[in-house]
Amino acid sequence: MSPDPLGPADLADLHVIIPAGGAGTRLWPLSRAGRPKFLLDLTGSGRTLLQQTWDRVTQLVPPERVHVVTGPRHADAVREQLPALTSIFVEPSPRDSMPAIGLATAVVHQDHSEAVVASFAADHVVSGADRFADAVVQAVRTARDGHVTTIGIAPRSPSTAFGYVESGAPLSVEGAPTARTVVRFVEKPDEETARAYLRAGTFSWNAGMFVTRADVLLDHLARLQPTLHDGLRRIATAWSGPDRQAVLEQVWPTLTKIAIDHAVAEPVSLTGGIATVPGRFGWDDIGDFAALHDLGHDQASSPDGTPRDDHALWIDADGLVRARPGVTVAVVGIPGAVVVQTDDALLVTTLEHAQRVKEVPAALSAAGRDDLV
Repeated sequence: MSPDPLGPADLADLHVIIPAGGAGTRLWPLSRAGRPKFLLDLTGSGRTLLQQTWDRVTQLVPPERVHVVTGPRHADAVREQLPALTSIFVEPSPRDSMPAIGLATAVVHQDHSEAVVASFAADHVVSGADRFADAVVQAVRTARDGHVTTIGIAPRSPSTAFGYVESGAPLSVEGAPTARTVVRFVEKPDEETARAYLRAGTFSWNAGMFVTRADVLLDHLARLQPTLHDGLRRIATAWSGPDRQAVLEQVWPTLTKIAIDHAVAEPVSLTGGIATVPGRFGWDDIGDFAALHDLGHDQASSPDGTPRDDHALWIDADGLVRARPGVTVAVVGIPGAVVVQTDDALLVTTLEHAQRVKEVPAALSAAGRDDLV
């Protein structure tokens, strides 16, 4: 059973927040601190991950109700990639997802007290626009009912790269037939635990998509994180005035550095205040090169080993190659190989060790090679 067709009344009070941060260290050397993955076209679509997110959410709400939160190092690139963007929040330093989402929420609430806010990361890949819209509509309807609502992704495998959400009893929310209570959030499991989650059939991947009334989120923050709440309120009060930057720079460093999962989602789930709706659309956060390989956007050679676009030649091997234009990479006898070349760096690893790539920029920083990070 699907909700009513999408119409103005469904999303008339919805504001979308796009947190655009992080360095994507598991995708080094493509993703760097100065040019992280959300600013890159990793899927070969001609649009960066940020632009794809923008395209997706502006099918649901007008551009003036989309708010991007990013850092000073990326603000100009964000503006360049999103020329129709009218609302950008430049956080002086990274404080994790709760201050970022909370700031935009507090400012939106100043002018729109009845607003519903939805947070969607800037660096995820989503396919199936109709199913995405269906999930958002149901999540908004559930959020209006007072629940902080997350959109859970049906697991495709016993992944150890994602956290999980366990769903409980159905909720009686008009127009949201798939909404359920959240029993608990769990951190990234080991493989045996992940397999048990899949067998149970009540667990979803936690994609970090949250939809809630702005006043509900702020009320939870006031109760659970009062210092953070009061600081965000102080910044929001000054946001439209001449003291915005001064207040932001003074208050921001004092805010608690915490993720929205730990600040609100997990503690509120213990009292039944969190809901989930299933996201039956294609989704991936492209967390590493193994995920990028699984998406099939690696420009690999054909099955018989013939190079495609003079790019890769596989002989008794398979995997992923990203090389500079005009460079052919030959891989011999290495299953699951990963070879990534940029102007100033070369990565060689395997799909099995894709999660360990984050150790490279950490080691380079420790060695003083910040030019490569």
